[in-house]
Amino acid sequence: MDYVIFDLEWNQCPYGKGKENPKLPFEIIEIGAVKMDGERNVLGTFHRIVKPVVYQHLHHRTREVVGLTEEDLQNGIPFAQAVQEFFAFSGGACMFGTWGPGDLTELQRNMKFYNLLSLIRGPIHFYDVQKLFAIQYETMKSRRALEYAADFLHLPKDEHFHQALSDAKYTADIFARIDMDVVLAYDSIDVYQNPKSKKEEIHAVYNGYTKFISREFDTKEEAMHDREVCSTHCCICGKTARKRLRWFSAGGKNYYCVAWCPEHGYLKGKARMKHSDEGKLFVVKTIRISSEQEAGEIRQKKENLRKKRNQKRKEM
Repeated sequence: MDYVIFDLEWNQCPYGKGKENPKLPFEIIEIGAVKMDGERNVLGTFHRIVKPVVYQHLHHRTREVVGLTEEDLQNGIPFAQAVQEFFAFSGGACMFGTWGPGDLTELQRNMKFYNLLSLIRGPIHFYDVQKLFAIQYETMKSRRALEYAADFLHLPKDEHFHQALSDAKYTADIFARIDMDVVLAYDSIDVYQNPKSKKEEIHAVYNGYTKFISREFDTKEEAMHDREVCSTHCCICGKTARKRLRWFSAGGKNYYCVAWCPEHGYLKGKARMKHSDEGKLFVVKTIRISSEQEAGEIRQKKENLRKKRNQKRKEM
């Protein structure tokens, strides 16, 4: 399988959020990519500048960062042409890689705006090289800037950062240095095109945690009454784990629980409520191995929330 490591640069409304197009908050203006074979040798590169349609003037922050002028953009090609050429370059059987999860989401959002989303089917498994770098060299939760990672690995910095092709090259160079065991164990899943039915729901098993991505629901209450959403299975052995602390809302989007596996000990669950572009709700649930201390912290979180609610009632 080939790998296509890509980077995007985008513009936003230069006149403030109140005047942006809600269907396209970020308009892609540059695509850069590096294609690698299964041994992670470079096969070729891709670069296109995209002529903007929605935001034809550069936001001041974009102007400072990307190194493109409005004249450069006016000499670019239409997005539809650029993205079709990008997929032709990528080929059919490839795995995408990016620095962080944002680029793949914005690529699909732009494609949807131009009625081109049928070119790629989701949810999409991909490699988040930023996450892989963190897992191999630091900690799972660490997230570093691309230039930091380049410095950490003592890569030659011959090209400017924040330009699509150069950032894709740096990302590919870092990707080539990640142990293949780490790469294969920790792929990521982009859910911009989220599961629509129970048949499409995703169950993924990783080293030390599992991830479940649900179908769509109308309300949070409906989601949290779903049997699969509420279930807790050990992320190591897969057996049902009995809840020690039932799912509770921490206010807003996140729910937490604590469970116990007789063989592997404490587990902590987190269910995040996410919304599709159409306003439908779906759940991304993770179950992880937990220490007794972490389990205690989740219990304390619930107790603190209970005290806050009681205090508010007294003040009413």
